[in-house]
Amino acid sequence: MGRKKDVAEVKRLLSKARLVTLTGVGGVGKTRLALHTAADLRRAFPDGAWLVELADLSDAALLAHTVLEALGVRDDTGRDQADVLADHLRERRILVILDNCEHLIDACAATADRLLKASPGLRFLTTSRERLGIQGEHLWQVAPLPLPDPLQALPPDGWRGYPAMTLFAERAAAIEPAFAVTAGNQDLIARMCRTLAGIPLAIELAAVRVRVLPLDELATRLDDSFHLLAKGERGGLPRHQTLLAAVEWSHDLCGAAERILWARASVFGGGFGLDAAESVCAGDGLPARSVLGQLAGLVDKSVLLCERDGDRARYRLLEPLRQFGRRKLHGMGDEDAVLRRHRDYYLALAERSEREWFGPKQAEIFVRTKLEHSNLRAALDYCLATPSEGRAGLKLAATLWFYWAGCGVLGEGRHWLDHALETVPDGGEDRLKALWVNGYVSTLQGDVPRAMTLLGECRTESGRAGDEAALAYAIHRLGCNALVGDDVGYAKDLFEDARIRYRRLGEMNGNVMLAGIEMAIAAIFLGELEEAAALCEEARAVGAAHGEEWAYAYAIYVLALVALNRGELDLATGYARNCLRIKRTFNDLLGMVLSIEVLAWIESSLRHWERAATLLGCARRIWRSVGYPMFGSKYFGAPHGDCEARTREALGDRRYAELSRHGSELSLEEAVAFALDETEGAESGPAAEVETVLTEREHEVAVLITDGLSNREIADRLVISRRTAEGHVQRILRKLNFDSRAQIAAWVTQTAVRTERNGGIRRRRPE
Repeated sequence: MGRKKDVAEVKRLLSKARLVTLTGVGGVGKTRLALHTAADLRRAFPDGAWLVELADLSDAALLAHTVLEALGVRDDTGRDQADVLADHLRERRILVILDNCEHLIDACAATADRLLKASPGLRFLTTSRERLGIQGEHLWQVAPLPLPDPLQALPPDGWRGYPAMTLFAERAAAIEPAFAVTAGNQDLIARMCRTLAGIPLAIELAAVRVRVLPLDELATRLDDSFHLLAKGERGGLPRHQTLLAAVEWSHDLCGAAERILWARASVFGGGFGLDAAESVCAGDGLPARSVLGQLAGLVDKSVLLCERDGDRARYRLLEPLRQFGRRKLHGMGDEDAVLRRHRDYYLALAERSEREWFGPKQAEIFVRTKLEHSNLRAALDYCLATPSEGRAGLKLAATLWFYWAGCGVLGEGRHWLDHALETVPDGGEDRLKALWVNGYVSTLQGDVPRAMTLLGECRTESGRAGDEAALAYAIHRLGCNALVGDDVGYAKDLFEDARIRYRRLGEMNGNVMLAGIEMAIAAIFLGELEEAAALCEEARAVGAAHGEEWAYAYAIYVLALVALNRGELDLATGYARNCLRIKRTFNDLLGMVLSIEVLAWIESSLRHWERAATLLGCARRIWRSVGYPMFGSKYFGAPHGDCEARTREALGDRRYAELSRHGSELSLEEAVAFALDETEGAESGPAAEVETVLTEREHEVAVLITDGLSNREIADRLVISRRTAEGHVQRILRKLNFDSRAQIAAWVTQTAVRTERNGGIRRRRPE
């Protein structure tokens, strides 16, 4: 509201600068201005405008992880995440909003500087209470909303010309429908808006009070509170103190129980539900039965935001109000007790999710755990930063194995597990579990030496301690490393040893199922197809009986391999596609790429050479983000190499390269859709076949060629280097088998190829 000039100026700055930082006091509207500006600019960025919310992130080491997650980029390798981010952004024209940078200012500055140097098409729009301080940064000070001159009377309806007063009027009417600005009260409202310095958040907090206070009493109370606070401040309160004073005033008008809830709710990260609020915030002046009513009261007072998550409500404090609440909690003297209750709640949630993971609720658990990611981070951070709580942090990090390994959060899982093991050198059975979990995660990242060290330590220490469960898991995971290391016979022996130990313990879960499934893979490599099929049918039956899907999907993947080896190609296709559908639900990158890979082998066996080449290209791109060193392996590599050689020979080098390149340029979602044959119109004729060869950026360049732009003009329009533009043009000519730009223009006109993004700022949320 009232930000048209700001939006225009920020857009102008972004047209000439690659980093623009919006600064200003808390509550002045930096985030809203950034979002509105980005929405206006979204068509200028073919690869999107993306919001990265940093308010809940306290560990600077996870900044790159957080940006990648917000961009929807998956990388399960052990590579430095900043390198992964730079690689992803290098050829993209994209706008990234880093919101609330001030508490991570050094990390944000270093990351922005590095990425801007690596990625010529990247623009950053950041919000922060202070500048990042790197070369090329342009600042825009977000000022409070304009206010009427106190020395001039307002004409009738004059308030409509002032956004601060308009904001007050709209918020007041939203909470009290009978409220209206009149000639008789507009001067009073103007006085209040001036007292609140035109700061939007402060105005909103005051406006909602019209439900319980007459306007003149509201104005008097504000004047009295601010008069006391402004004593000794020459010229009145500075703006940062004005917001604090407004929040303090709003806090004082809350009931005692509401104030307690506000303070205690400040420990949550990213939002919370009613159950969490009752468990964490109740007690000592706030009975559990009253929490719902107090939550409703704080929502009415604009202290809490209420967001719907299906049939359930989730609550969230705006960042300035969360920080205020945290200071109040610290002053109350029970901060540690509330933080422990928060930790206990999320540890219990993780333990319940771990138990239920082996059952029909897996997809629900995946969504729920993603939703609570920020709270799990906060709990881990508290435990590992508090000496007396390290053991609980170790336990939580190990308990979340299903999330780290099963839901594609390997990099962050490795971070917390490494930190926990370093912090708690003597953690008993919790440490042994963390060792094998970290060994498992390291294996999936392709860091075999680290995995062998961790698993070897777990095997030795669990043997000494008599922890049979940890010993079984360590032996099992050592078998995985032997399998990808081509020691197939030894791997099979380790899997069998682990399975015997699991049976002796009465252990049954998705991990236990995997021991049989992985043993089946070893059996296939040893030519023992009947044993492999029997092992997978056993695992499939267990999964079906318990409603388990995650490990079940791997069982049917291996059954696809068995069927392929037997020449039962239709059956193999059905198994592989079903596995892919399930793994897409869990965002399991390894499971998805294994399915796509075997589908390529099947298509090659069917002599569907073009689909095989495209699928191999899809898989090649995804494998770069998977740590598992699959095709360094003799046994896994053999069918891959055979499929590639036969497909290349059938198509010829040029056509194979074109189709494989096209597959490698598809996004993960597009690759999965292609593998499942979900793409519409993929085979609608020669023009469509040629069109699918071009990437989206190449389509865009082709359209600009049709518009008569030179390579230099294309580079300027797309904010890329001239060399990059020339490379795109040459690839278009080569792919379409054309000799001139005129042929490209004619083809575009004939096929009406146009690329257009749907609007909106992209913001990753759990599916």
